[in-house]
Amino acid sequence: MGLEDLSQIASSLSNLKDENVLVDFRGNEDAGVYQLTPELALVQTADFITPVVNDPYVYGQIAAANALSDVYAMGGVVKCALNLMMWDSCRIPQDYACAILEGGLSKIKEAGGVLVGGHTVSDSEQKYGLSVSGIINPKKIWRNNGAQVGDALILTKPIGMGVLTTTLKANMLDSKVAHKISQIMATLNRYACEIASNFEIHACTDITGFGLLGHLSEMLNPEINIRLESQVIPLVEEAIEFAKMGIIPGGSCGNERAIKSLCAFHLQRDSKFKDLEILLFDAQTSGGLVFALPQNEAKELLARLRDNGIEYAQIIGVTEPYKNDSTQARIFVE
Repeated sequence: MGLEDLSQIASSLSNLKDENVLVDFRGNEDAGVYQLTPELALVQTADFITPVVNDPYVYGQIAAANALSDVYAMGGVVKCALNLMMWDSCRIPQDYACAILEGGLSKIKEAGGVLVGGHTVSDSEQKYGLSVSGIINPKKIWRNNGAQVGDALILTKPIGMGVLTTTLKANMLDSKVAHKISQIMATLNRYACEIASNFEIHACTDITGFGLLGHLSEMLNPEINIRLESQVIPLVEEAIEFAKMGIIPGGSCGNERAIKSLCAFHLQRDSKFKDLEILLFDAQTSGGLVFALPQNEAKELLARLRDNGIEYAQIIGVTEPYKNDSTQARIFVE
């Protein structure tokens, strides 16, 4: 679902009151958190997607990495997972389905978790993902809206995946680029999470279906605005060519409609996003984490991330004091 539909539908739901529920679906958080003991809480999430690449094993890896990411966005540790598999047995060979599950299992293992079961449904459209359970210290939860004035924002993966996977489906993408984006999407956010856990993280989210600006809008709180430096936002550059050709996923256009009123663009002529602001709304699959942390710690975290192979990590902006002016804008892109 798009941002608008999801918000309207979720707003009608009324949950039971339970003092052990630390995080639920309100507040646009990435996963739910339920306290078990004073020092231990359960992290729960679920996600599944249609194929974004042609190789079934790699598709399984990407779908699993995408689902596992929500635990890492909360600062948690993955423990176990259930497969969620929708399969058209009349059109999709059994060995293809097996390869999807093997790919997913490889990422569950890499996360340090175990597969404990799953559920399948006969469906005319292939879908695969996971329900994931993790653990966390209740005192160390990373919420998405805890950023403080003066924080720096670090993004750990490039954007542009929505445009490029759409291009791949149209058989227009070079095999080298297809391999590159497959590797990016299949990379677990576990490593970035573990490195960042040694720093004072005020807020965190992962960049997935609502795009960079959509998920950053969920990081807003009454105290802050966000200011981004567009030129340093990591982007798979090949996405520019295809975006200029008009190859844009419907979800990206929906994201733009939903939150453009919150955004103000003051792009320089040489900005790679000039006349291509849609890329900042581009719906991602298995995107990176965004960390909000004190500026005096940001450069060290960035160096640690890059030293550990997270090559695309970049400081993309800062948080500023909220100003109640005549515009609705809360995210400023320069």
